[in-house]
Amino acid sequence: MGISRDSMHKTRATGGKKKAWRKKIRKARGGNVKWRAPRLDTGNYSWGSEADTRKARILDVVYNTSNNELVRTQTLVKSAIVQNKTAAALAKKEGEEGESVAASPAEEAKKSNHLQRKIEKHQKDR
Repeated sequence: MGISRDSMHKTRATGGKKKAWRKKIRKARGGNVKWRAPRLDTGNYSWGSEADTRKARILDVVYNTSNNELVRTQTLVKSAIVQNKTAAALAKKEGEEGESVAASPAEEAKKSNHLQRKIEKHQKDR
């Protein structure tokens, strides 16, 4: 190893270790950088049946297709199935009301005449 000019490996005058204040990074293609997230409590999750994506608090990692070890260690990776606060709140709401939240019909906003003509024009070309 070469000579290091940093002082991060040294102890403090009191004898304690210095905190690592630099965030871990991972180099990606094209000179881009991925920032590591060691501990997360929130995330942006998509809800397939509702075709909706919203920010939610992570409660638990439930299932992982790649490895059960990742479930045990609560590791967040792409395609991991997690239980989040939004899903728990909606399940509770469904139980109280007795009907599915997803089944509620959405009211369509009144469209202007100009917008209707525009949509018809686009539909004609499809």
